[in-house]
Amino acid sequence: MLRTIAAGTSLLALATPALAAPRLDGLIGDHAVVQRGKPVVLTGTATPGEPLTLVLAGHSAQARAGRDGVFRATLPALPAGGPYDLSVIAPSGTTQIHDLLVGDVFLCSGQSNMELPVEHAQDAGSAIHAPVDDQLRLVTIAKVTAPVAQDHLAQQPAWASAGPLTTGGFSAACFYMAQELRKTAKVPIGAIHSSWGGSSISAWMGDDAQRAAGRGAQADLLKLYARDPAAAMRSANATWEAWWRDQSGDTPGHEPWQPDAALDWQAVPRVDFYENWGVPALQTYLGMLWYQKTVDLTAEQAKQVAMIAIGPADDADRVWINGKPVGGRGGWDARVYTVPAGTLVAGRNVITINIENAYATGGLPGPAEAMKLSFADGATVPIGDGWRYAVAKKASGTSPRVPWDDITGAGTIYNAMIAPLGKIGLAGVAWYQGESDTDIPGYADRMKALIAEWRTQFGAPALPFAIVSLAGFGRPATAPGESGWARVRDDQRRVAETDGHTAVALAIDLGDPLDIHPGEKHEIGRRLALAMSSLAYGATTPPSGPQVTNVTRDASGGATVTFKGVTGALHTRSATQATGFELCGTAAGSCRYAAATVDGNRVMLAGDGQPVARVRYAWADFPVVNLVDDAALPAGPFEMAVR
Repeated sequence: MLRTIAAGTSLLALATPALAAPRLDGLIGDHAVVQRGKPVVLTGTATPGEPLTLVLAGHSAQARAGRDGVFRATLPALPAGGPYDLSVIAPSGTTQIHDLLVGDVFLCSGQSNMELPVEHAQDAGSAIHAPVDDQLRLVTIAKVTAPVAQDHLAQQPAWASAGPLTTGGFSAACFYMAQELRKTAKVPIGAIHSSWGGSSISAWMGDDAQRAAGRGAQADLLKLYARDPAAAMRSANATWEAWWRDQSGDTPGHEPWQPDAALDWQAVPRVDFYENWGVPALQTYLGMLWYQKTVDLTAEQAKQVAMIAIGPADDADRVWINGKPVGGRGGWDARVYTVPAGTLVAGRNVITINIENAYATGGLPGPAEAMKLSFADGATVPIGDGWRYAVAKKASGTSPRVPWDDITGAGTIYNAMIAPLGKIGLAGVAWYQGESDTDIPGYADRMKALIAEWRTQFGAPALPFAIVSLAGFGRPATAPGESGWARVRDDQRRVAETDGHTAVALAIDLGDPLDIHPGEKHEIGRRLALAMSSLAYGATTPPSGPQVTNVTRDASGGATVTFKGVTGALHTRSATQATGFELCGTAAGSCRYAAATVDGNRVMLAGDGQPVARVRYAWADFPVVNLVDDAALPAGPFEMAVR
């Protein structure tokens, strides 16, 4: 009998799977850097209900996994040091994390100019071939999105020491900032890179920030999408169509997506970026094109569930079949949409696509063989040829984007690439973004909301933010005019001015008129480090270089501009006068270039007999400016009322 019980027990043991050892979430892994001077918050999963002991650098904490297996523990703040091992001990097993350092951790985020790697920067060779610096650790968060905030990263990132095998692929602006800070901080530095090229700031804002910035409707629609994608798509389609009618004046039933729309249709030469068609008017065209194609279907095909694949779309698309909306979104990946029941008919079917391109190449690049209608019975109908196109009416600004877009959504990136970082301790955040928001009003409100939300998440009300003021791009200015790029720069300046724990790193003199991704990232990193030295380390040097404080009226009808943050005095490069200053009246189009002379920390603008209500400086996508101080830092762009 005992032998039978023993045998049964042995068999039961063999049949019962071993319990999995605890697993840590977030960024705590081998070779990680933990923020000094802040409690170490650890989260993860273990067997539901089991007790855990966490041990690091002679300190321990107790936790118990909940019913869902999630546990949370907090270890006390530690001084800089290491390396240490972290042990997570539980009845199910022990997990060990090796080679942890305690120092200062910086998060670098934004779009493509933050994403641009060291290997593509101008002086990459010296950085890539430098010796391994084990006190500078790097980690990159994988690109992924989510419609709701996630509590853990989709892919566990790997930390590594900076060196020939790791530096080249890492964010250049982030690396050079961290490398510069290593020289003065004298502690281990951890650099976290979490960015996405082409992304709008809205994609990096969580639910709270969306609502604080007046984007509650987009946040609600994203929540609806998480529950009912079809209902959310119907709502988004209706919004886009209403926007088009408002912009164009088209009445219902007479829009370009109707099957018999009378546009100036031309044959599409081939499926490719439209710049490659050889059509002179489209060589540098930025805006919208309409595409249309007719497809004949059998009655059997028309009654089936179907999918339409159109390949990638650059930058945003909107698709109709027989005048009924099918789908649409932004981004550059391949599009596949479900065709709602009742959309297809036996016989003639008309597919209409709107493509909106805001930068560089645009259109439907193919390949043509990827474009097709697919049916539930496995049959397919190719749709890669026979298209025609028409240039769309010019619209003001960009069309409404769906909030579940990868890079222009309402928190899609935040939910998967920032929220899962949890309460990680940080010394500061470096932000390089804004190019994708240059035609969208209200950037300052969105930036303020993002900063407030991230500070709340990371438990640091005064968390330093160093913001790169956009570099110049586009045709150099030859006359005063309006500029979305300048507006974003001024919004960045205003946010930094009023925040108290934020500064700008100026890049106005480092741009390239032909390349939106200027290669001089070493100096960008140095200027970010300068700002962070002041914000995070209390350095007394000016964090941003010359910044405007006020503009006063002169008796002669001109104005005097006073700057703060000037090292030494202001100087003009290669001229006796400062370029890029404008005197403006109250009305739009009233700005004109001013004769500007420099004296110490002031610039005097000569009156011209016309009304002066405000002054602008460097107000262009690519302004030509020459005002610097003794530290070779440029004066910052601005628009300010005259007092």
